[in-house]
Amino acid sequence: MTRILILGANGQLARNTIPFLLEQQEVALTLYLRRAKRIANPDPARVRIIEGDVLDHSALESAMQGQDVVYANLAGDMAQQARTIIDAMHAVGLKRLVFIASMGIYGEVPGEKYQSVLDPYRDSAALIEASDLDYTILRPGWFTRDKTVSYQLTQKGEAFRGHEVSLNSLSDLIVKLALDPALHRRSSLGVSTK
Repeated sequence: MTRILILGANGQLARNTIPFLLEQQEVALTLYLRRAKRIANPDPARVRIIEGDVLDHSALESAMQGQDVVYANLAGDMAQQARTIIDAMHAVGLKRLVFIASMGIYGEVPGEKYQSVLDPYRDSAALIEASDLDYTILRPGWFTRDKTVSYQLTQKGEAFRGHEVSLNSLSDLIVKLALDPALHRRSSLGVSTK
């Protein structure tokens, strides 16, 4: 059984990804969010819901106990959230992190200038990259609701291709990353429609 802690479980991408993860019989989920009543439990036999703030180190550390993977889908003070995640993962001996950032954090989108609105994503990615965690940072394009699963990946340092990616494509990739701890280990991946 792979135990996956989803931080920011009420976010658009997380909500889309939960059913993809539950299609895998060997997966158990812990959904972590600030207001638990905002989400219904899709499978009480395999899903646990915890109300908490990612900035609450002791609550986060408690939620990480017994987990195999942390998937973080956050907004707000992302640098401080990244610090708290890294510290809590160290405290419980957890290594695998899938972290959602944004395209453009390295100025890698051709024809686009870096914008300060990306600072929280860039700063949190820098902290994660400097850690010893087995991270994969995903830098998706703008989300679409296209039902198809079709995406291409670019590595850090490569020009980002395209500007969009379907939620289903991202969910498919997140499942693969969560179930294979060696897949794209210590990588920052741009994700866009193929």
